[in-house]
Amino acid sequence: MAKRKAAAGTPAIAALTAAGVSFATHAYAHDPAHPSYGEEAAEAMGVSRDQVFKTLVAEVDGALTVAVVPVSGSLDLKALASAVGGKRAAMADPALAERTTGYVRGGISPLGQRKPLRTVLDASASALTTLCVSAGRRGLEVELSPADLAALTHATLAPIARP
Repeated sequence: MAKRKAAAGTPAIAALTAAGVSFATHAYAHDPAHPSYGEEAAEAMGVSRDQVFKTLVAEVDGALTVAVVPVSGSLDLKALASAVGGKRAAMADPALAERTTGYVRGGISPLGQRKPLRTVLDASASALTTLCVSAGRRGLEVELSPADLAALTHATLAPIARP
């Protein structure tokens, strides 16, 4: 995986470039009719659904929190709350998530957010050499090491996904 410079990038790509980490971008034609952004990305890139991670915004005890989980699973809200020392978690209002992160639904990246949010990365990521997350718009993914993603987002690693 070679380091790429951001040509016409997104805030996520700009953050990766500024950090000097190695990453690759993967663009594909987004189909608005596809029922799942993450599944669409995995299919378009021809990679396992376990390697593509979706970025979800939840509220834990009233505070917005980012959960990054494999497309192959779903978010365990109780586990997310526990991972950040909270009691109750619920999915955030999509409009609030978009306003806070600066990204549109289906293109929310854990990187380069308008207002950086507390982030929890599913522990399954640590078994991977690289993973893919949204690069900040629908139809664009970024591939990087889980360690770099965790470091750049100050993420907590915890088992927050369920199959």
